[in-house]
Amino acid sequence: MGRKLDPTRKERSGPGRKARKQRGAEVELARFLPPGKCGLHRPAAAPRRPPPSDRREKRALKAAGQTARGRSGFSDGNSKWLAPAKAKKTPPKGNHVELSSDGEVEEGGWEMEEDGSSEEMVDDYGASSSEEEELLPIEKAALKQKPDREDDSEDEEEEEEDKEAEEASKQKMGQKEEEGPDLQLNLDIDEQFKLPTSEEIEKEDILFILSPPAEPPDLHVIHQRIQGNMEVLQDFGVKREEGRSRQEYLALLRRDMAAYYSYSDFLLTKLMDIFPLPELIKFLEANEVPRPVTIRTNTLKTRRRDLAQALINRGVNLDPLGTWSKTGLVIYDSTVPIGATPEYLAGHYMLQGASSLLPVMALAPQENERILDMCCAPGGKTSYIAQLMKNTGMILANDSSAERLRSVVGNLHRLGVTNAVVSNCDGRQFPKVLGGFDRVLLDAPCSGTGVISKDPAVKTNKDEKDIQRCAHLQKELLLSAIDSVNAASETGGYIVYCTCSIMVEENEWVVDYALKKRNVRLVATGLDFGKEGFTRFKDRRFHPSLKSTRRFYPHTHNMDGFFIAKFKKFSNAIPQAQKEPAEEAAAPSTVPDTSITEPPPKKKKLEGSKADKEQKLPQPALKKKHSLQAQRRLLKA
Repeated sequence: MGRKLDPTRKERSGPGRKARKQRGAEVELARFLPPGKCGLHRPAAAPRRPPPSDRREKRALKAAGQTARGRSGFSDGNSKWLAPAKAKKTPPKGNHVELSSDGEVEEGGWEMEEDGSSEEMVDDYGASSSEEEELLPIEKAALKQKPDREDDSEDEEEEEEDKEAEEASKQKMGQKEEEGPDLQLNLDIDEQFKLPTSEEIEKEDILFILSPPAEPPDLHVIHQRIQGNMEVLQDFGVKREEGRSRQEYLALLRRDMAAYYSYSDFLLTKLMDIFPLPELIKFLEANEVPRPVTIRTNTLKTRRRDLAQALINRGVNLDPLGTWSKTGLVIYDSTVPIGATPEYLAGHYMLQGASSLLPVMALAPQENERILDMCCAPGGKTSYIAQLMKNTGMILANDSSAERLRSVVGNLHRLGVTNAVVSNCDGRQFPKVLGGFDRVLLDAPCSGTGVISKDPAVKTNKDEKDIQRCAHLQKELLLSAIDSVNAASETGGYIVYCTCSIMVEENEWVVDYALKKRNVRLVATGLDFGKEGFTRFKDRRFHPSLKSTRRFYPHTHNMDGFFIAKFKKFSNAIPQAQKEPAEEAAAPSTVPDTSITEPPPKKKKLEGSKADKEQKLPQPALKKKHSLQAQRRLLKA
């Protein structure tokens, strides 16, 4: 006798919830089985399950149907439904395991046996002889709760998957929306650039003036307009707008660059005259980035290798400055302040820009020479000259500012310089104070247009008067420096002129002036890099030897803007000022008139006093003088 089958309770067959979660064995089994026997015939993309709400409704309807069928009793009309052999789910023969897309065993993978050919023995009520004994009540309750829990967990997992899919789709749509403006901007750039009308420009100016400080102009639009304008100017004949001149494009470009980079219109006009337009953009961009921190090794106290090792041990990341310098080091980053290390306080190095090393290298001082540093503050170049001379000879460190000389004295003491004399004099009066030097270094005061990255105020606070004032002072200082050098020096007779400006008025113009006023000529600076100086600028033509001067730019050499010229003095005589052709033409008409006319009445008293002196002269001299006066009267007649 077998146990009665309760048709209202249909027990689930197959693996339970715990087995479904621990799916490692099924995956490994499917990996080692042959492909033909594996039974993994799941399609690539399973159809999407209905929403959780629809599944709940179906389960409710199914439960209602089961209860209704259970109440109908064991009648003959339910014989088909009560046949357990036909409705029995049995595992397929062999090792057939079906896995879901996430590696779990699929519940629907169990085959239905429609025929009666089953190896298991079934009794009259459809109960299998292999079934376990009757379960305890607590186990039955647990079995009833398992389907609900599994369904709830599946619903939660599917809801989470739906939310993730929605978020991913939203992100994709957001990316597309974000890419839309960029693509539109790129399309606008590709289109032909058109100049704004004068009304639009005036409207922008009015809005900029009336807008509060919190609303600056749209720099992105200005930058795009600069790029479009540059493309048109580089191929002006093809891309220009009909009826518009090149001057209109240049005026708009100057206006936009002044607004974008915060330069004055005057300075930007000067820079546009010096640089081509593509190079000008690079120069303006380079001025927005600070230059690398560089130091110079003081070889009077240490070697560069030992200094580098000591700083590396303190957490400083550094490299040699370049092949052109044997003492320079560039600092990338540091865990300690570079200006307060024990090595700095001991005078092992000096914080100095890379461009400040170049004038001293061009000067090339020799041992036991007399050298003048006319504008020496803060003492970096003076100490470099001393270490190249190995503390021999004599260096006169002069500066017109007594306040700045304090830093000079401090640095010279810290670095161990013993052959320097510090003076506080005006450089223009220096030949009268002391002269006869072998070499002179003149780092003249300038407008500072080469060090805008250090002093951004130069962008707006310089005008034409400042440039002319600096140029006039530089001419006076250069002539004084040339007069202070002894041309007969056996080892010297050289003058190095340098500025931290890139203006032609302060550089080539001043050098060309000195070539005309003194007996000097330009020689090679000895520097292997740097751009040649200008021999022509706009309507000006300079001496051809200005090619030997050197210019350094931040965007090209990654150092401050600098200009260096080296003179060789070949005569101590000062050439006489040559008269202009117009003056020479007027000279013959004026000189005879002054010699022929009688002296003015105011000088009669002087003549009387001279007559008293003539009485004391000997008689032969008086006769000779009277004879000359008689000859002049005859010529007049």
